[in-house]
Amino acid sequence: MEPVILSCAELSTREINDALAALPDGARARVLEPRGRHNLAVGLGNRIAVDIEGNAGYFIGGLGQGPDVVVSGFVGWSVGENLMAGSVRVKGNASECAGASSHGGTIVIEGDASSRAGISLKGGTILVAGNVGHMSGFMAQAGVMLIGGDAGDALGDSLYEAVIYVAGKIASLGSDARVEELTEADVRAVKALAEKGGFDHVQPENVTRVASARGLYNFDALKDQKY
Repeated sequence: MEPVILSCAELSTREINDALAALPDGARARVLEPRGRHNLAVGLGNRIAVDIEGNAGYFIGGLGQGPDVVVSGFVGWSVGENLMAGSVRVKGNASECAGASSHGGTIVIEGDASSRAGISLKGGTILVAGNVGHMSGFMAQAGVMLIGGDAGDALGDSLYEAVIYVAGKIASLGSDARVEELTEADVRAVKALAEKGGFDHVQPENVTRVASARGLYNFDALKDQKY
């Protein structure tokens, strides 16, 4: 099946997303001349392949429930925000909040990600080949992150049940995050994640596992205290 061609130079964002949503499962589409356009391939529930050929803006592939989106360029804030299923692959760098609140699916960033990558992660998988900025994994509740490079300050601040694997250096850990012993199961998991991301520079047996120290799980209020 030949891919459907959609040009941002000719169509509005709404027209492009409506055209993508109308495609049957198994179809392919090429989105041309994105030139930093925001909100492309958002809210799609069909199982299609979308190639965005150039740099794109905010919220690319957000709220997806099945499509596989590939961006041949850089992206802005919140790529794959609230992703439920499917995948988003960025063949470049990503700005802040990559994968924010994603519940499922896989987000792959072949370059670096900025601050707060994986913020409030709720079950998705985030794979970053390069470095991530400060506060990445902030309040991540479930899911997994693999960072192929270095992590900035306050990694995993207020972490819950998510696990973060880091192949490089960690500037500092956030509140209630701690380094844990790497098990054989972790090594197998990291190997599978690296293969999924296409990361041949990650050595699974040499990563650092970061998880919650569980000190913030419970809040003990004084009896009869009013708020």
